[in-house]
Amino acid sequence: MKSLSVIVADDVEGIQDLVGHWLEESGHAVMCASTGRIASQLLKKQHFDLVITDVLMPDVDGLELILELKHSQPSVRILAISGGGRHMQATDCLKMAKNLGAHALRLKPFNREQLLAAMKLAIPSESSGGS
Repeated sequence: MKSLSVIVADDVEGIQDLVGHWLEESGHAVMCASTGRIASQLLKKQHFDLVITDVLMPDVDGLELILELKHSQPSVRILAISGGGRHMQATDCLKMAKNLGAHALRLKPFNREQLLAAMKLAIPSESSGGS
């Protein structure tokens, strides 16, 4: 996969750090945001190839962020991640994200390989023809 500019939006700092580390190790440029509002502000200032967003976050959640991106930056690819919450199962969170336009989904917890596999699903292959 070519080098991508990625924003990771998750309210858990440990997840931001871990995902950011994995992506940087894989050659991607990464910025992190702890809320959907911060991610939205960053997306207005800079282009990103991929947005990895947690579905449930305070102060603008991932679902609102997906809706905003679908209207303002439809070319941005979206990978929704979720471990669920107090009132909602993770699978339901991801179904809602998919219905709103997320290109790929990943249940938490996940490992590096599972994250990279989900990214490949989110980013269309640049060359699907022969080699």
